[in-house]
Amino acid sequence: MNILLAVDGSPFTKKMLAYLAAHEELLGSGHHYTALTVHPPLPAHARASLSKELVEDYYAEENQKVLDPVVKFMATKGVALQTIAKVGHIAETIAEVASANKQFDLLVMGSHGHGALATLVMGSITTKVLAQSTVPVMIVR
Repeated sequence: MNILLAVDGSPFTKKMLAYLAAHEELLGSGHHYTALTVHPPLPAHARASLSKELVEDYYAEENQKVLDPVVKFMATKGVALQTIAKVGHIAETIAEVASANKQFDLLVMGSHGHGALATLVMGSITTKVLAQSTVPVMIVR
């Protein structure tokens, strides 16, 4: 299976990774893994006052903060991990990457579990990804 891991560096990402590590059927050598992190775009007024290089450096630093611990964790489990970093609307971008070109068989993500009444059980990002993804989604809570 090709498995996409949506990660954000939060404790919910750590909980999702711990769940994978505890389930050999999900974290095994027969699977291929890609970690995806998505950062929201900086506000237009902020981007306008910063150089393109400074904005790119900011995103690179933020991506590294999120992805490096995930890569290291997976390496301790003997699993090679590809990474993808995107800028955009978080839920829409996760669903788009997961569904693009039928590349992934499963999307795994943690759920924050807070938000308005409509998202009482799951976070709003998770709810939006579920609504938009065309691949199966595993939510770790």
